Amino acid sequence: MSMVKKAVVRLGFKTGEFVVYPSHGVGQITAIEEQEVAGFKLELFVVSFAKDKMTLRVPTAKAASVGLRKLADAESVTKALTTLTGRARIKRTMWSRRAQEYEAKINSGDLVAIAEVVRDLYRSEAQPEQSYSERQLYEAAVDRMTREIAVVDDVTETEALKKIEAQLAKSPRRAAKGEAAEAEAEIEGDNDDIQEEAA
Repeated sequence: MSMVKKAVVRLGFKTGEFVVYPSHGVGQITAIEEQEVAGFKLELFVVSFAKDKMTLRVPTAKAASVGLRKLADAESVTKALTTLTGRARIKRTMWSRRAQEYEAKINSGDLVAIAEVVRDLYRSEAQPEQSYSERQLYEAAVDRMTREIAVVDDVTETEALKKIEAQLAKSPRRAAKGEAAEAEAEIEGDNDDIQEEAA
């Protein structure tokens, strides 16, 4: 009799599978456990984030509401990589407001939204230095993209990062020194895609 452990499947997710948890990025379902909480049996996905040395337990019933999702498909990866070659869209709002929007996109778990953050905060050699908080958000977004593309494409994170950097090199912001100011001047003033949420 073989000792191969059969994968347990719940709600289309199975043990051993890589998934994306919006606020933490790529993790792996290592087990599906049952716990008793206040007399109720609760079924949980045990999601391990090896790089962060962290484990989360997500109630299977709440998986959809917390945004746990399968890895992006090849089409989504292509769309995200294409997004990187676009022109940066930077709104004329205060940095604190923009930073909140970037953070929300990173934590949305949506690969294309994360790619938009990478695109908008990318600086080529010729461009002005980034502030510390810009750099932090940029690196967080790149890290999320790198990890997911590495698992989807079955390549190392270094190779995934090279793919991302190659796409960024094609973006209109790879301005030569003299064009750096011009690139900065192309900041868009349109706020039409900001939807104010009713409080």
